[in-house]
Amino acid sequence: MNLLVILGPTASGKTHLAVQAARHLNGEILSADSRQVYRGLDIGSGKDLAEYGTIPYHLIDIVDPGCEFSLFDFVQEFKRAYCEVVSRNRLPILAGGTGLYLDAVLRGYRLVKVEENLSLRQELEKLEDAVLVERLRRLRPELHNTTDLTDRERLTRAIEIAEGERQPAAEAIELPDLSPRVFGLRWQRDRLRQRITLRLRQRLDNGMIEEVESLHAAGVAWETLDNFGLEYRFVARYLQGMINRNDLFQKLNSAIHQFAKRQDTWFRRMQRQGVDICWLDAEKDPVAALLADCQDVVK
Repeated sequence: MNLLVILGPTASGKTHLAVQAARHLNGEILSADSRQVYRGLDIGSGKDLAEYGTIPYHLIDIVDPGCEFSLFDFVQEFKRAYCEVVSRNRLPILAGGTGLYLDAVLRGYRLVKVEENLSLRQELEKLEDAVLVERLRRLRPELHNTTDLTDRERLTRAIEIAEGERQPAAEAIELPDLSPRVFGLRWQRDRLRQRITLRLRQRLDNGMIEEVESLHAAGVAWETLDNFGLEYRFVARYLQGMINRNDLFQKLNSAIHQFAKRQDTWFRRMQRQGVDICWLDAEKDPVAALLADCQDVVK
């Protein structure tokens, strides 16, 4: 094993498990979270940096909120951080819940750097959304990220990338030869729902609304906040007067529960496609279970 992976739905306790694993296995943590890469998205993205203590971490707070951060960027940054950690003779621990990021590393997506293609964009501008969706599906029959289908700008960029990747001269990122051991945290559905609801109340009480307000005051557009995921989307709508405080909690809470189900669905699909996940009972002692399985790498 040269990579330990810890995954699970939101509020499942991934950070705690990763930190404990890093302490016992001479590890450093690489975040697999699509929002924690952004500076200033702290409470809503659940960075919980105080929990890391002296454990080094990577892929957190590396870009400003106004910057685009693509899957290509993540895999590139993962490779850089992974090689740094290995060069120090420490164990890289990839931990997070963004299934697309995890899958890209574990199943080795072919990703190339694709610049903007103005002539292609001019061609696509004339086409209706349905035509663009069909074009992308032809280019990528096994579409990784279906959210690209719901936003025209993302749809255009996805087509641009898919077309660019087909060019003979396109060079893909080459990841190191990985031998991962993958652990997932599993909760009973009712217990996970309780944890999600409790955590949301805590985040609202601890300044999540003020965080979003500050981000907007610093120049982050409402549209950008909407694209940063559920917490930022619903709080932004509340701050714009589109929903009241009670609706903020009720609708956001329900949306996070649905998101957790989609994460589980994604992880199950990863298993069907060949990723070997060892599921840990989060209500028992997942730290002990993980360490028992990793005795061969205990320092």
